[in-house]
Amino acid sequence: MLSRLYENLQRKKQIQILKKNCSHLGNIRIGIANHFTIYPQIKSLNLGKDINFRNYIHLIVQNNAELIIGNRVFLNNFCSINCLEKIEIGDNTLFGENVKIYDHNHDYQTQPEFEVFHSKFKTAAVKIGKNCWLGSNVVVLKGVTIGDNCIIGAGCIIFKDIPDNTTVINQQDLILKPRG
Repeated sequence: MLSRLYENLQRKKQIQILKKNCSHLGNIRIGIANHFTIYPQIKSLNLGKDINFRNYIHLIVQNNAELIIGNRVFLNNFCSINCLEKIEIGDNTLFGENVKIYDHNHDYQTQPEFEVFHSKFKTAAVKIGKNCWLGSNVVVLKGVTIGDNCIIGAGCIIFKDIPDNTTVINQQDLILKPRG
């Protein structure tokens, strides 16, 4: 009983965060333990109608960033969207569990000595078209456009543009070696 009360309070808090930062918030369903971090000076947050965020969804929209999610978008458990510049997700798009989208990489230098910067980033917008299905454990990296009507198979890392009406599969060979 107490855990259900906590879940409902947490949902209300996350909805409040979205309402405060979104010009129009359509019918949205959210599960438990979601975490939405919206910085105070974002460019915009636009969420369409009938969005469904399952459980443990993680959204970050930083200052000067723009996140656009179309109508009837579904994010399954443990999905994460990290937006420092711009991420756009088209209508009727479906994410399997644990999909990750990043519009940035950490900046680094190789000279005079190698260093990765913790708070300095290189960014490029990400766009995912309409009617797409991203399978479980897909990772979409900065600067990528995925066209309309695409299927991205489980476990793929998308680091270049995908044209409309394309299926991408992670074609790994399983190597079986008998022991003995």
